[in-house]
Formats: sequence, structure tokens, C-alpha cells
Amino acid sequence: MSENQPIILLKDVKKSFDDSQVLNSINLYILKNEFITFLGPSGCGKTTTLRIIGGFEKPDSGDVFFEGKRINDLPPYQRKVNTVFQKYALFPHMNVYENIAFGLKIKKMDKSTINKKVDEMLELVNLKGFQKRSVELLSGGQQQRVAIARALVNQPEVLLLDEPLGALDLKLRKEMQIELKNIHKQTGITFVYVTHDQEEALTMSDTIVVMNSGSIQQIGTPQMIYNEPKNAFVADFIGESNIIKGRMIKDYTVEFANRVFECLDKGFSENEEIDVVVRPEDIKLVSEEKGMISGIVRSVTFKGVHYEMLVEGQDYVWTIQSTQMVEAGSRVGIVMNPNDIHIMKRMG
Repeated sequence: MSENQPIILLKDVKKSFDDSQVLNSINLYILKNEFITFLGPSGCGKTTTLRIIGGFEKPDSGDVFFEGKRINDLPPYQRKVNTVFQKYALFPHMNVYENIAFGLKIKKMDKSTINKKVDEMLELVNLKGFQKRSVELLSGGQQQRVAIARALVNQPEVLLLDEPLGALDLKLRKEMQIELKNIHKQTGITFVYVTHDQEEALTMSDTIVVMNSGSIQQIGTPQMIYNEPKNAFVADFIGESNIIKGRMIKDYTVEFANRVFECLDKGFSENEEIDVVVRPEDIKLVSEEKGMISGIVRSVTFKGVHYEMLVEGQDYVWTIQSTQMVEAGSRVGIVMNPNDIHIMKRMG
């Protein structure tokens, strides 16, 4: 199968629990060898989508295809996928070797093949020499590596990962993000990842699927999702944003904050009511007379790598991030470049 062909295809997938619709006509394709992430708040449907791909849930309607074949009725153990859950579900009475080898023993592989495969996995997840260690004596990060090795040793074509880093502390989580990305590159297996952590999705993914209320809001590369959000939900969920109501006067010309700006957007109706998104790091502070908008710095917070300032101006409080601190109470000017002004369809 060609690498640019979908390995998984979801067509008009719907799912309800009791009277609550969890998925509303999901249409999605996943490419072979892709690292794709379902991102969204709790209850948006991302884990349900993952479970439908894995065969743990059946769609109420719609179809799931794997390499072109409909697999709606195929049980999980017959699908070419493996799953790593947030709770690693390791066998506590087995050591590291026995946990990783479990699936291979079920397949009745010979001992030398099992040993070779387990050794390969231990090297892949940086646990060489841990074969005889009890899994109960491992750290959370080490247990997670064992769970990944146990899933990968069966050579699935797709690895499903349901918030696998959720139980780890921040430093370990960041280390494991890099580790997982490296494992993905080394194995070439398709990774389907679920998280509510925006930074995690932006760091690791080839493609991000932003979900909310059972629907897909936007699909794209991390750069596209961050720099060109499709609507106010995506803009607000992926990083911090200034979202202000405006009016598209004509192509490349927008009015907001009581003045007219150049932008790079087109294709809207003349005088259409729209939402404008400007990222806090894209706003420049200058002297008041040089600004496009003037305002007063109401608060300053040191965030480690930058200062975050709230600037009140033109009926809106702007969030601005800068390495240069301006004292609270100062009058300032605000400057934005045309490529930092993003225009979106008005929601609601």
C-alpha cells in the first residue's frame, strides 16, 4: 500500500450513549506511517473515536475501513492495531520480560524468536537490562515504556495511544514526548494519539484533529492549526489568543478596534461580520504615538521566558507577550503586521 493512501478511513461515523450524542458524522482518513493526534477538551469524543478504531466500541451508523476493508464487525484481537492506555494495565505478577513477551507466547512463538523480539523492544524503549525487574518496582515513566514495548512487540500496523502520558509529571512527560516521537520515526508504525494537552499535540504530531462536542473543528499540521485557526474555538483552544469582533470591508482589508487594518485574508463578503484572531506573541508594543492602537498597561506578569501584559485599549483588553517589560500604568502603542491578523467566520 502506498504511503499516501489512507490506512484507516472513517465515513459518517455516529455514536451515542443513552440520549447523548458523542460523535456526530465523523469523516476522517489516517495515512500510513502518520503521527496523528486527536485533540480536544474532555467529552469532545476523541477517546470514543479511538475506541471505535480499536474495535472496543461499535458506531451506531457509518463505517470504519482498514486498508480499504470494512471492519465494523471485526473484534479488537483481529484488527492490526494495539492500544496503550493511560492506565498501563501491566501484569503485576510478571516481570518486564514476561509482560513484553506475553502476546508472543499467546501466538506460540519459539523461545529464541521471543527473546530476540523482546531484546529489540527493550533497546527501542531504553530499558535494556531491565528484563527481570518487577514492574511494580518501576517508575511511572518506565512502566509506560514497558506498556509501549508490549504493544509494539506484536508489530501492529497502527498503535493507538489514549492519553498515555497523563499520569506522568511535567518533566517526565516532556521527555516521553521526545521518546515517543523517536520511536515513531524508528518503527514507521502509524500512531493515533489522544490528548487534551495542546503543547503535547503541537510537539509530537504530523497532523492534529481538533474536536469539540462530537465534531471535527479542524484538521491540519501543527503549524497550520496554530497559525491559521479555522474558528474561534480552535484559536482559543490552541494556545492563547486575542479574539475580537470585526468587519471584513473587502478582500485584504478589515475593521476592528475602531480602525482599519491590512490583512492577508480574502473570500469573505463585503462588510461581513467576522472574528479577528491575533496571537499575544505577535503584538508589538511601541510608544503611544507610533501605535496603531493606544492603550494602558493594566498588569504585568513574569512567565519565565517572557512577560505577559494586559493592555486596555479601544474597548478591548489585549493579552500581549514580550521579552521586554513595560511598567503597569504606562501608556503604550500597539502594532500588528498584516500576516499576524487572522480572519475567521463569526461563530454564533
